[in-house]
Amino acid sequence: QLQLVESGGGLVQPGGSLRLSCAATGNNLDNYVIGWFRQAPGKEREGVSCESIGARPTYYTDSVKGRFTISRDNDKNTMYLQMNDLKPEDTGVYYCAADFAYVCSSDSNGYEYWGQGTQVTVSS
Repeated sequence: QLQLVESGGGLVQPGGSLRLSCAATGNNLDNYVIGWFRQAPGKEREGVSCESIGARPTYYTDSVKGRFTISRDNDKNTMYLQMNDLKPEDTGVYYCAADFAYVCSSDSNGYEYWGQGTQVTVSS
């Protein structure tokens, strides 16, 4: 079974940057699609970004395109979300996720394995 442990959340000013990490144990991320989701207060969980296996095409929700980058380091068995030019509306609990599949989805129901969540707060 795959386990995911997140780190890197915190408080940052608007325009700042933050990198979230998600360390995987129990299996190799090479065989899993990966995704990042967030949930703001009073809102549904939103798919932020994901990456499929194979050629590793990526998806980004429109609100983060050009600012966020999803990646993985297979030597460290870790996935990342680099977040630049952060805005107050980016505030929320961020979750990493993975699924034993070929093509990733922006729907959280498509993922079996989840991190514990890490709080990101963007405020001046």
